[in-house]
Amino acid sequence: MHKSFRKIAKVSLVLVYLVIIAGAVVRMTGSGMGCPDWPKCFGYYIPPTQESELQWKAEKEYKKGQVIIRNEALLVAEMDFVTSSVFKDKNWTVYTKHDYAVFNPWHTWIEFVNRLFGALAGLATLILAIFSLKYWKKKKWVTVFSWLVVFGMGFQAWLGATVVYSVLEPVKITLHMVMALIIVALILYVIYLSKQEIPPSIHDRTTFTFLISALLITIVQVVLGTQVRQFVDGQIDLVGQNPHLWLQDPSLQFYIHRSFSIVVVLINLYLAYRIYKLNLNLFRINWVLLILLAEVITGMAMYYWDFPFASQPLHLVLASLLFGVQFYLVLETYTFKRSPKSL
Repeated sequence: MHKSFRKIAKVSLVLVYLVIIAGAVVRMTGSGMGCPDWPKCFGYYIPPTQESELQWKAEKEYKKGQVIIRNEALLVAEMDFVTSSVFKDKNWTVYTKHDYAVFNPWHTWIEFVNRLFGALAGLATLILAIFSLKYWKKKKWVTVFSWLVVFGMGFQAWLGATVVYSVLEPVKITLHMVMALIIVALILYVIYLSKQEIPPSIHDRTTFTFLISALLITIVQVVLGTQVRQFVDGQIDLVGQNPHLWLQDPSLQFYIHRSFSIVVVLINLYLAYRIYKLNLNLFRINWVLLILLAEVITGMAMYYWDFPFASQPLHLVLASLLFGVQFYLVLETYTFKRSPKSL
């Protein structure tokens, strides 16, 4: 049971990261409104592939909730019916969540794959929570946090819907990303607690303080990065597909984001030095340094080499991986006041 549970937890973690990767690709390709409704896509469980499928047709059967595009507006079928030779307004209602009525098959399917990964991750976390019930007598925290993951996934799904309904409002996109990191942290905590025996904490107050500081700065960097990305999106609307012009007049958030990156590197280099010096046996600090190196390279590539292909989603995914490793290091250095078995 123990090994099976940890495997499910790790699979859930991988699937959540796949959702983050898919979300980054959605953002890179501008596919966020590829499915203008939620949870279906144009009213279908499997979205259309051609624009003609979203045009009104005579003598065609429509199901309640299916969507067509007519006169640059989304119309939703009020009931199950078969069309006659003449369009009838009474069978349709105007979609009122927003007025975005554009179909791009690439955008639609990229967003659909993103949602599919989200559904798979949600299913995996639900299975994880069900299996966690076996821990209730000995390690209640495992069960409690496993179910918190499920509720977190539900809240994340609701946030995803609000992002679509708001037509990609920047604040809601940022909240969506932060919630993904919270879910990552919860799953990592479940993985940590579900160890057969949690080893004695290697506690060094200064190291712990710097790890917490590094983690918080990473979160700030992620938030600032989403705002920089929003600025770039605005520039694309203004100057088109000319990457050399996207950062010709950067926003204040860009300069703060770039300056904070220096702080991130320095604080993690100091942490590595301290861990090696005190022989704290926190080998995952090597992962942090490797991820940071890749993060710096992708950041420089975007600025100095005009946004090479996939550099933006890779930069975001690396940041989320950095957060995950840093969070686990915090868990490894935290001295628990109470045993997890005492709840």
